[in-house]
Amino acid sequence: MTGLMAARASASDKRAAFRAGLAGGRIQRLPGAFNPLVAKLIQELGFDGVYVSGAVISAELALPDIGLTTLSEVAERGRAVARVTDLPTLIDADTGFGEPMNAARTVTLLEEAGVAGAHFEDQVNPKRCGHLDGKAVVPAEEMVRRIRAAASARRDPDFVICARTDARAVEGLAAAIDRAKAYADAGADLIFTEALADASEFAAFRAAVDTPLLANMTEFGKSELLPARQLEDLGYNAVIYPVTTLRLAMHAVEQGLREIAATGTQVELLDRMQHRSRLYELLDYQRYNEFDSSIFTFTVSE
Repeated sequence: MTGLMAARASASDKRAAFRAGLAGGRIQRLPGAFNPLVAKLIQELGFDGVYVSGAVISAELALPDIGLTTLSEVAERGRAVARVTDLPTLIDADTGFGEPMNAARTVTLLEEAGVAGAHFEDQVNPKRCGHLDGKAVVPAEEMVRRIRAAASARRDPDFVICARTDARAVEGLAAAIDRAKAYADAGADLIFTEALADASEFAAFRAAVDTPLLANMTEFGKSELLPARQLEDLGYNAVIYPVTTLRLAMHAVEQGLREIAATGTQVELLDRMQHRSRLYELLDYQRYNEFDSSIFTFTVSE
């Protein structure tokens, strides 16, 4: 039963599709998936890729986004998400989990996990959320070594190395642009322009940099929330919505728990829940039944 317990597309096919999408003239939309089930929904709804956020992995572990997660934790989450979707998965590799040699090992493990690409940032460890104040960036030469190491470690040439610069808030827009050019020269295939303020800054970055660009449309941050069509018109190649699904889910969970705490029942929440039948549809329960009815003998009903 092809595509039942894992994606139909191979990792190499997904990487090739990601590269083709970045070069195709239409912006690639990658919502964040906080678990594999969300990734299946992202595919079903017609998006172009899936994003795995380091901030989300941290939050799910009840940790702040300050570089406390490990490479093995991140790689395993990438593997779990990439396994279930035919879409390419882009994952947040923070600062590479150490020195340039660690960045190289990070690429090796993320390739083995089946993801299509990873981004590395130029913050100092311990890093922090890109939309908070007080960030610090390493010298550009250090980040160049980080990117060169990551690029040299890939075995699949279609694996996308993305360089994120946080320099806009620290050194200014011109310095961020200069860094982006240096990172592209070091082997970055995609530049992640973190915490630009508004459309004019996104346009200025695009005018100055030839490499494909990724925009981060995260909520409650420093960037104006621009529609995907506007970003596409500005010349951006990809856009991520990193924490959106987690924020939606956590808000709903909190409201539901407050209702149960106050009333002692969830009866008033039923119309705000995903129905059992819809969950079964996403999980392909019926196909599992068809695959081996001697094991799976349930019937799917309303």
